[in-house]
Amino acid sequence: MPELPEVQTVVNTIAGQLIGRRIAGIAHHRQTIIHPRNFNLAGHLVGARIQSVHRRAKRIIFELNDNRYFYIHLGMTGHLSVQNSDAPVLKHTHLMIDLAPKSRRRSEKPAQLRFCDPRRFGGLFWLGGQPDTGDLGPEPLTMTARQLAKRLHQTARPIKNALMDQKLIAGLGNIYVDESLFASHIHPRDCANRLSLAQITELLSCIKRILRSAIRHRGSSVRDYRDGHGRAGEYQNLHRVYGRTGAACIKCSTPIQRMILGGRSTHFCPQCQKLRQ
Repeated sequence: MPELPEVQTVVNTIAGQLIGRRIAGIAHHRQTIIHPRNFNLAGHLVGARIQSVHRRAKRIIFELNDNRYFYIHLGMTGHLSVQNSDAPVLKHTHLMIDLAPKSRRRSEKPAQLRFCDPRRFGGLFWLGGQPDTGDLGPEPLTMTARQLAKRLHQTARPIKNALMDQKLIAGLGNIYVDESLFASHIHPRDCANRLSLAQITELLSCIKRILRSAIRHRGSSVRDYRDGHGRAGEYQNLHRVYGRTGAACIKCSTPIQRMILGGRSTHFCPQCQKLRQ
């Protein structure tokens, strides 16, 4: 599933093509991607202008000029892009939003915001006048170590499971939790509420550094992810543990191990990330 860096990269690559555009029409080929169900999406969107596009956790938030909002969640395999209206429509394209030209120049072709989702786990969620649903934790890039410590010290779950909880901290997923725990020398099974403030400070520093680096490299393409221009990311080439089961640790040459934790694949170095508890 695309995580914070991938979603931010999609926003970075499509926002400039969307801001200021008027929504001229909507076509969706699968009603189940619209939430709430049976919502009259065209009746609420057609005629409105897109005021801003930004990321919140793993969601792409669209603000309209009348102070209403909706977001698109990419799910596991969702692709979001801006295409010329006459461009071939890819299979599994479930939503197309017609965008009026920004100007009256004849050279400017009509465009569409297209959402393609082969696995069908993504969708469009109407927020109305509320910019957020209130079910998400703080953003890791703006969080302080003491804020994170306060939240972690309230749960005895393994630190890997705690960091994957979007209500505790928003935007992290399997890839960047594994990479951050390795960088901070913390075992994925260490209890969250037993980590010291010093450990949490180092962990958050690693989270921020890795997320920023991943954004600079346009995210990780380990399966289906592509940015808004259809390009693969490059950060997968810098992974230290994720997806490297059996490969030598870059620090100590111990083979990277994989285990299932909280139902998710978890990658770690047993030498560099010793279980403390």
